[in-house]
Amino acid sequence: MNAANGEEPNANPAEDGRKASATTESIVQLGQTPLPPGESNIFCLTIIGQVEGHLMLPPQNKTTKYEHVIPQLVAAEQNPKIEGLLIVLNTVGGDVEAGLAIAEMIASLSKPTVTVVLGGGHSIGVPIAVSSDYTFIADTATMTIHPIRMTGLVIGVPQTFEYLEKMQERVTRFVVRHSGISEETFKELMFKTGELTRDIGTTVIGADAVKHGLINAVGGLGDGLRELNRRISERKKARAEGAAAL
Repeated sequence: MNAANGEEPNANPAEDGRKASATTESIVQLGQTPLPPGESNIFCLTIIGQVEGHLMLPPQNKTTKYEHVIPQLVAAEQNPKIEGLLIVLNTVGGDVEAGLAIAEMIASLSKPTVTVVLGGGHSIGVPIAVSSDYTFIADTATMTIHPIRMTGLVIGVPQTFEYLEKMQERVTRFVVRHSGISEETFKELMFKTGELTRDIGTTVIGADAVKHGLINAVGGLGDGLRELNRRISERKKARAEGAAAL
């Protein structure tokens, strides 16, 4: 006992310091806190700000780095304590290939996944949003659908435009394959003129995204967690029945 105040001294201050440092580092580098001590069976992945790809963005930009996200997804897939993933999305878009890489990773997970779009899921955020098993969008959240933009040096030759067209088809195929929207409707929204003042494309809000078949339902965090827990329970039941049948 501490003679000064009658309190028990800290058993291991160095360990507490390391834990605090690790928590701070996780917040700074990944924008999220580690799992709480009472470990949850759900892993929450946040896609926020701008998706950063092969080039580093300016330090004042809020970014999600794909080289951080991909190892997290691999770890969540391998960890037997994690039974489902909740993806919380609020992004303006970003690097096309990095965004598609994240989307493909989420789509290939064997565990149940649910996405909740809060605020916005724009540009390459659209494929990430639809990559999970079930998707929700907040009533006031928006999703901007537009053609791929190219920054930097552009060579004015036919091959450049063919390359852009192929990249656009990759995005379109992925979205159509992982949502209920038709290719015709998606392209119609993508190439619509007159709605965006300085660009072509369409901004869909909440219920409109559901009406077009892009998102499954309007809802928030509670709805997402309920749906994810339901899918986790169904997966457990199916595995138990399969084991019993052997």
